[in-house]
Amino acid sequence: MIHIVIDLEMNPVSKAFKDVRKFTTDEVIEIGAVKLDENYKQVSEFQCYVKPEHGAITKHITTLTGITQATVADKPTFARAFQNFMDWIGTWDFQLYSWSNSDMNQLKAECTYKLPLFDIKRLERQWRDLQKAFDERIGLHSSLALKHAVGAMNRDFEGTQHTALADAANTAAILALLQDNDEFFRVMQPVIDLLKPQKLSQSIGDLFPELSNLKLE
Repeated sequence: MIHIVIDLEMNPVSKAFKDVRKFTTDEVIEIGAVKLDENYKQVSEFQCYVKPEHGAITKHITTLTGITQATVADKPTFARAFQNFMDWIGTWDFQLYSWSNSDMNQLKAECTYKLPLFDIKRLERQWRDLQKAFDERIGLHSSLALKHAVGAMNRDFEGTQHTALADAANTAAILALLQDNDEFFRVMQPVIDLLKPQKLSQSIGDLFPELSNLKLE
């Protein structure tokens, strides 16, 4: 079995398309993914910009992701881009991961509207929320943002946040660490200790400056 870690960047559907917004309020504008072998070693990567069909890239999304309307002007629309992604995977013998359930929810909504013949339920059965798995492992009852999870591992975030391939690659590093229970707890023990009730008076920022602006999402 191979392991696929995916991240999506999205743009809101224009309010002018009321019928479309009944199915999905966003459209994928970038797909980024990394493929890991059975030993959780990266063997391949995938990146594709996607041209939205129901509204131009907003200024907010450009600020967040760096993606402009010019970036996607000559790129494939979702149906072709998603097929390219599935062709890159090349098999159904895989486990799919993303950070939080928002990416899977987007694929469900957009595939239902734009690719009604695709078996999205089968894809969903092979998906796992890695954010939830990470939070549960360290005993956190809220959802930790990806950049803070990476920082808690005492790692620098590699690449630019909110670019799909970089987010997928950093998520894959967390997935790999989760496979070695002893190493995971060795790396994460300072954070786990900090979460214990008797130590909650101590600031996370005192121990981990990179988490000083911790935001739970």
